[in-house]
Amino acid sequence: MFSLSELDLRYEPYPHGIATPLFSEAVYQELVAAFPDREQFGHNRINVKYVLSERVNRRQYRQFLRTSPVWMRFHRWVKSDAFVEGVLTELRSRDVDLGYRQRPALQRGIRRLAYALGGRRDYHTSLSSRFEFSMLPADGGQVLPHTDSPGKVVTLILPMLADGEWDACLGGNTDINTPRHDRLRFNSVNGKADFEDMDVTSSLAFEPNRALLFIRTYNSWHSVRPMTATGSMALRRTVTITILER
Repeated sequence: MFSLSELDLRYEPYPHGIATPLFSEAVYQELVAAFPDREQFGHNRINVKYVLSERVNRRQYRQFLRTSPVWMRFHRWVKSDAFVEGVLTELRSRDVDLGYRQRPALQRGIRRLAYALGGRRDYHTSLSSRFEFSMLPADGGQVLPHTDSPGKVVTLILPMLADGEWDACLGGNTDINTPRHDRLRFNSVNGKADFEDMDVTSSLAFEPNRALLFIRTYNSWHSVRPMTATGSMALRRTVTITILER
């Protein structure tokens, strides 16, 4: 449903980049118009972030997909082997080979069984994918610096913005960070840090019809600085796709 062919990949301090335009304009507008309403997220939040996913608010997530044909198509595509292999192929074409090959499901099952019977685990044959809807309020929303949990491989953040919906003065950019202290340079277990512990290497703008992509590494620090639009009802709406080890 979208293409990463225009991905502008940067390699420091870890591989990250922007792909724009991502969707055809017609598909993007259809997805934005069908984005779930605030009420469909329920009242559960992760800190200040509203999340709707197969792990958080699962019942509402499944119910929403059943009633939205365009998002159900998106879901099926993101969950497919072709999607995962497509992302890996685009990265390999830019000299980022993560060592994975997404084999067909039957072949993966046979290989895993063979490894299990031999008392081994096949680490590099199988990835899965999922996505979540999320919203951060412009009044107080933030994401502390972190590197993502072990097992994640690639993350794509897709802003979901209608025309004129978001003013750049509200903030909401995804910052690529470099630690100011040596003790924070190796963060394989996804510890959190404070904003003052980080220098901003680059700031990926929160703008429509693009993907912000990054590879999870021991130093893949990223964050969303606190948004301070007091009294604003604006919401930073995103879809986050994660490719991870099974």
